[in-house]
Amino acid sequence: MEELFSAGKSKGGRPVKKIKREKIIMVRLSKTDHFIIEGKANKAGIKISDWFRQAAKAGKVSPRISPEDLRVFRILAGMANNLNQLTKLSHEQGLLVFQKKCRELIGEIHELIAKYFRE
Repeated sequence: MEELFSAGKSKGGRPVKKIKREKIIMVRLSKTDHFIIEGKANKAGIKISDWFRQAAKAGKVSPRISPEDLRVFRILAGMANNLNQLTKLSHEQGLLVFQKKCRELIGEIHELIAKYFRE
C-alpha cells in the first residue's frame, strides 16, 4: 500500500491553490453601505469579498490636494478677482488702460502656470 503513495500519486484532498490569499483587510461598514455593496455583489453574481477585490483593482483614488496646490489655486482666485476689477476699470477709464493691465495680469498667469506645471 505504501508503494502507491510513494510512486508520485496524489493522496487526495483539496488541490493546492496557485495564488494564496494570505493578507486580510478589515473594513467597517454601516448597515446602509453593507446593503448597497451586498446588492451590487448579488447583481454581479459574486461574493462580497470578490466584489471588493475587483472594485479595489479597478477603482481610481484621487490624491488629496496638496498645500502647494491650494496656494496656487488661491493665487489664481486672486487673479480672477483682479480680472473682474480690470473689467470694471475698462468701463470707467477706457480700453487702453484696461489693455495694459490685462497684459500684465496675463503675463503673471503664464508665469504661474509655467512654474506650476514644470515641477
